Order: sequence, then structure tokens, then C-alpha cells
Amino acid sequence: MSLTVEEAIARVPLWAAIQRKDIIVTPLSGGITNNNYRLDIGGESFVLRITGANTELLGIDRNQEYEANLLAGRLGIAPEVVYFIQPEGYLVTRFITGHPIPLEEMRQPENIRRVMEVVRKIHSMPPLSRSFSVFRIIDSYVETARRYSVPFPENFDRLAGRIQDAESALMTHPEKPCPCHNDLLNGNFLADEQLYVLDWEYAGMGDLFFDLANFSDHHSLSEEQDEWLLNCYFSKVTSTRVAHLKIMKVLSDLREAAWGLVQIGISKIDFDFRDYADRFFDRVHQNMPDLEWSQWLKEVTNNG
Repeated sequence: MSLTVEEAIARVPLWAAIQRKDIIVTPLSGGITNNNYRLDIGGESFVLRITGANTELLGIDRNQEYEANLLAGRLGIAPEVVYFIQPEGYLVTRFITGHPIPLEEMRQPENIRRVMEVVRKIHSMPPLSRSFSVFRIIDSYVETARRYSVPFPENFDRLAGRIQDAESALMTHPEKPCPCHNDLLNGNFLADEQLYVLDWEYAGMGDLFFDLANFSDHHSLSEEQDEWLLNCYFSKVTSTRVAHLKIMKVLSDLREAAWGLVQIGISKIDFDFRDYADRFFDRVHQNMPDLEWSQWLKEVTNNG
């Protein structure tokens, strides 16, 4: 059972002697999984995250989130972790007084370069204790959604076969796992003099191309912008890297679509998850044309 905001505040030793009337609580908007609150206490500001119900079914490990956010906070690329409320897994972090970056601005070459600098720092963090495979995540989401009797698209079985082909191709020359954020949507960035990355719920050891593709996908980057992204990250663009990125962009879309199916079954938040899932299923099909898909699989298989 979830704690109330007041109950969660009472569990933080730092605030044990502070009167409740001296704490200003302001709900923060934007999330569709958790409830977040700004807490203004004694001239300082914090964020308290009250986790959503059954989020373990979304592949979220709160201990892993804490571990990853703690490491990233020490690097100065994420809010500093102040306290971790256990066993509920609620995080308290410093409030970042930055501003969101609109999608159109984020697509500009200089901002793509800034993001790739931060992503390289993420990928260079110490190893995390949990792995992240987009294939296993999708499998898990599909199993959970079926358990909750959520309707699937009619052509899902054919799509699942294509994803198995992608896994076989990418496993021919697998990337060495590294720490990844795995949820680089626009709302998870804040900027002031520097760039911060929020929400480390899905962090784990995985394929660096998923982070690159996930960022590109959520920001609707063009082919030219994708090449700039790869150049910023690697300093060199190759046909194999382009193909790997393209495949992972499709997998990023499918992960979002399957995530939406699970939320249809479990979420208590007032949000149209059916529309969310359908939009991402449409993108999956748009971004994997038959001829190009076969060429990308061949490229990553033959040129590791």
C-alpha cells in the first residue's frame, strides 16, 4: 500500500524535527507512472517520488533506480539523491531549477551534441547490478499484458517474428553491455548551465545503441540528424552503426507500445494508454519497411 506524502515525509530522518506546517508541498505534473512532489523546506527544495502501483510489472526495480540515480548524481548529470525510503522504494532528490528543452530546440545540432556528451558519461559509469535487454523487456510486457487480457493488434504475431530475427542478427556481433538510461524522452531532460537527466527507473546494463535510438526516436530525428548524432557519439559514421540505430529505433517504438499495453491492464492513472500504445504500434510499422528492414539485419550480421 502506498504511503501518503505526509507519511513519506515522516520517514526521512533529515526532516524528523521539522513541523509539517513548515513544509510546502507542490504536486509536479508530467509523469504517467508515478506521482512527484516538490517539497520546500527551510530554504531548500527537494523532489519526492511516490511510485505508482505495480510498477515492477513494467520492469522497474526501485533499488536499481536508486543505484543509478546515485551514481549519476555524483557525476553531476542527475539530481543528487538525498534519501531512499525503503521498502517502498521512494526517492528523495534535490530539486533542479532548470528548464525543459522544447523538442524543436533539442533537435538542433548543438543540443544533440550536448546530449551525446552526457550519454557518453552515462555509458562510462561504474557497472550497474541489473541488466536491460529490450528483447526481454518486450517479452515480459507481452506476457503481462496477456495475463491481464489486454487486446493485441491483429498482426502482432508476425511482428514478433520479425523481432526475433532482429535479436538473432544483433547477437551475431553483440555490443559489450554498459550502463544505460533507457528512457531518454524529452521530459527527462532539464537544462541550466548544464544538462541533467531525470528518471532512472529503467537504467541497467545494456546495448548503448538503445540509448541512442531511444533519444532519436522520442525526438523524431531525421536521417541527417541521426548521422550527426552518431558522429557526435563515435566521431565516425558507418553503415553498420546506421543499421544498428535503425533497428533499435523500431525496438524502442515496440517497447513503448508494449509498455502501453501493460499500463492498460494495471494503471490507476487517468491517461489514455490505449491511444498511447496504438500510436507506437503505428510507428513500428512505419519505421520497418520490408526491404530496408532486411538490409539492416544483413548489415549488422555481416559487419560487426
